[in-house]
Amino acid sequence: MTDRSLPVVLCQTPATLLRTLRAEPPLVQCITNYVAMNIAANVLLAAGASPAMVWDAEEAGDFAAIAGALTVNIGTLSGPFVDGMRAAIRGAEGAGRPWVLDPVACQATALRRRVTAELVALEPTIIRGNASEIRALAGEASRGQGVDGRDSVTVAEDGARRLAVDSGAVVAVTGEVDYVTDGRRAVRIEGGSPFMPMNTALGCSLTCLCGAYAASAEEAFDATVGALAHFAVAGRRAHAGATGPGSFAPRFLDALHAVTPEELDAEAVIHATRAVPA
Repeated sequence: MTDRSLPVVLCQTPATLLRTLRAEPPLVQCITNYVAMNIAANVLLAAGASPAMVWDAEEAGDFAAIAGALTVNIGTLSGPFVDGMRAAIRGAEGAGRPWVLDPVACQATALRRRVTAELVALEPTIIRGNASEIRALAGEASRGQGVDGRDSVTVAEDGARRLAVDSGAVVAVTGEVDYVTDGRRAVRIEGGSPFMPMNTALGCSLTCLCGAYAASAEEAFDATVGALAHFAVAGRRAHAGATGPGSFAPRFLDALHAVTPEELDAEAVIHATRAVPA
């Protein structure tokens, strides 16, 4: 349950981070799947950041050292992609850059389980996934089928907290109501649209936006809350004028671009909750 008596403790509000992001657009290296590359790049551009879809191992590490943040998505796994991920993570860590892991369908196959375990051990700054993916990473039984998450965010919250403690990452579980925890603090974020799951790769794009906010923030918890709040507000705005998933997509990009920092803080619905239930 959300405890409305708890204050939402953020060092930097979503508005502060969005203002910084747009004043100094961060370069975000996105190692993402083939399905997501175009929409993820457009999402970052609409929000105010600069995307680069650089994944080949020969240059991924060097590029990560100059990017503001790195995002790693395992949606379309292959040997060369994994090599690029490893190189980029080494480059990001060597330069002190934050990196975000999106464990797409991590529970589905032995390859995905093995690669995800390796990547989590490399200590991502943020882990963002749906409830089924986060439950699987936390060692719980998952109802996920392929890339589809079939668990509710609520049932994944305890596993998310334990995963945050064990991994040292901020963990975001996204769904109808998002949940973010660093193991000590936790918030729920309301908003979005039921059309969002009907648009390919919006979750993958949100991972990239987490990277943009992380590049602009002092703390990963604040960055994650800011990115998810931006998505939630834009989704709610876009839904108001959409008649279906097709008309929603361009409205969503427009809404990401149009929302001002002041409007983001005013419209974001963020509730503090207890990371460890009382």
